Amino acid sequence: MTAAPTAAPRVSAAPAPARSRSVPAWVWALPPVAVLALGFLYPLALVVQQSFTPDEGGASLDPYAEVFASAAFRSALTTTVWLALGSTAGCLVLGFVLALVIAFVPFPGGKAVARFVDVFLSFPSFLITLALLFVYGTVGMANGLWTGATGAAEGPFHFLTTPWGVLLAEITYFTPFVMRPLLAAFSQIETGQLEVASSLGAGPARIIRQVILPEALPALAAGGSLVLVMCLNEFGIVLFTGAKGVTTLPMLVYSKAILESDYAAACVVAVVNIAISVGLYSLYRVVSRRAGA
Repeated sequence: MTAAPTAAPRVSAAPAPARSRSVPAWVWALPPVAVLALGFLYPLALVVQQSFTPDEGGASLDPYAEVFASAAFRSALTTTVWLALGSTAGCLVLGFVLALVIAFVPFPGGKAVARFVDVFLSFPSFLITLALLFVYGTVGMANGLWTGATGAAEGPFHFLTTPWGVLLAEITYFTPFVMRPLLAAFSQIETGQLEVASSLGAGPARIIRQVILPEALPALAAGGSLVLVMCLNEFGIVLFTGAKGVTTLPMLVYSKAILESDYAAACVVAVVNIAISVGLYSLYRVVSRRAGA
């Protein structure tokens, strides 16, 4: 007679751990939003508010009317725009030529020059202006060589204190900002395309015009948009060249706020400068996305 099978011992199920409540996504967004609000949005709101507050108090459009009617503002706006456009055009032409040489003309040290372009981007703008002053300033090397050779009382180079000196300094400093995206675009061009075009009888000028330039147009647009935005907001170059007759919008903000203590007018000019810069930066982002930069 067989024994009845014994029942298997019942194993009590372990209690399921309590599901932890997930933290809402908006909680993680609070710290960066708070930092952005306190560090940027709040001061910007104060500037905008001050631009609508005349000296008599209250809220009014009078500061805008006074600033827009002043000849100093119109002159500064015109100077800012033409300097930015001229510098951007110069950077596009010079940057395209230099990037073309570095990318397609083999020469010793070409890779080192390409790396130096990246290092140049980290230089402060006043450093380049200071270097130009050492060379072409009133008591710079060029004038020193001239007076030493001719015995003249002063040298012939005084253009750094003119708008052309500011233009030269801005082109010198901002050209690498055009070269960097161009070098990246040129690295994507297959050498086979150039060899085929050359074998079919195309000269260097035609290859550049029909093969290289179409590939470089998005990078040129992205680099040019960035340089245009940066030139509109440049302050250090204009200040360090000592060009007294050159007043841009950033220089006008400095003059109204620091020298004249006219904070309402300074804020009006700052708001106009911000509006122009944001509009151009939006254009730059659209162009850079299409260019893949």
